[in-house]
Amino acid sequence: MLKLALCIAAAALLAKPAAAQPTINLVAAENFYGDVAQQVAGPNAAVTSIMSNPDEDPHLFEASPSVARSLSAASIVVYNGADYDPWMAKLLSASRSPNRKVIIVANLMHRKAGDNPHLWYDPATMPTYAKALAAALAERDPAHKADYDQRLEVFLAALQPLQAKIAELRGKFAGTPVTATEPVFGYMATALGFKMRNERFQLAVMNNTEPRVSDVAAFENDLRKHQAHLLFYNSQATDAAAQRMVRIAQQSKVPIVGVTETEPAGTTFQDWMLGQLNAVAQALASSPS
Repeated sequence: MLKLALCIAAAALLAKPAAAQPTINLVAAENFYGDVAQQVAGPNAAVTSIMSNPDEDPHLFEASPSVARSLSAASIVVYNGADYDPWMAKLLSASRSPNRKVIIVANLMHRKAGDNPHLWYDPATMPTYAKALAAALAERDPAHKADYDQRLEVFLAALQPLQAKIAELRGKFAGTPVTATEPVFGYMATALGFKMRNERFQLAVMNNTEPRVSDVAAFENDLRKHQAHLLFYNSQATDAAAQRMVRIAQQSKVPIVGVTETEPAGTTFQDWMLGQLNAVAQALASSPS
């Protein structure tokens, strides 16, 4: 009887349908696009994010053979564009696939090379991207269209606290003069109504060129005389000129908020953004300016 029972149990296990496997392989160049993709796609997609280390300078990233292999198997690929991740375009052109859907976020936002490429700090970017992604997923996998539509609505609802925080800070601090070592936070600073100073210095640092002497002097003067009430600092990528400005800000007691170009591990895009906005609110509330 025991042997018969074991045989029946084994047969039941074999008859049990296997867990559904993801139907879509999706590769995102940056992990914040990958995170949003996973939130919208759910279990119906296997998502791989290429750049996911918040301690790594994105500008120094070099693609490995494993990245090329991941792209060759992907049915949907997402990358930033606007010359932020040019290695993606090169890899895709070297491994063409007529059935692969490529989403270039810069194209969705009507941005091009030469524009500020840090598009994910624009509050309009992720809703636009998520909608385009849901449409691409449904086109690739129409049987789960209702699932993608539902998860899209959940994601858009999850952005509402972030949008509310932006409105709150804009109401309190619009017109505040601020500065930055790089234009990473630029789109968000505009959304908050800040008056950004020293933009030529920021572009020089971002493009790995030496800032003009006059731009350096103007930046230093802004910090020492509290012409800027807050300094945004790219904590992932730095150079000597940027480090000097951070030191001067510390000496002048100008609040500093570090921002990153990569989403930290163990969080979501919306929580990452909200955390940085909370840091901005705390810094401005304690600013002596």
